[in-house]
Amino acid sequence: MTGNDHVTYNVAEKRYEMPFGHLTVYANVRKDTNKLYIDYVFAPPELRGTGAAGQFMRELMDVVRTEKLMAVPICGYAASWLRQHSDYHDLIS
Repeated sequence: MTGNDHVTYNVAEKRYEMPFGHLTVYANVRKDTNKLYIDYVFAPPELRGTGAAGQFMRELMDVVRTEKLMAVPICGYAASWLRQHSDYHDLIS
């Protein structure tokens, strides 16, 4: 399963989103000066087990790096994913 490799920020919903066909994986977030708090990551049931949430997290962490932020994973999935991906450990606050 592949998304469009494009994570966007939805200002109205205060979340990052990535479409996978007609479905969307998203993360509810809060931003401050240099931190992105990842409160909740959601993947629709149809996408669970396909790697969609993992692909989304990789894209989201690339945004964090590009914007020179630090990630604060509040969500259990986000925290677990970050622990398992050492190439993003430098972004964890």
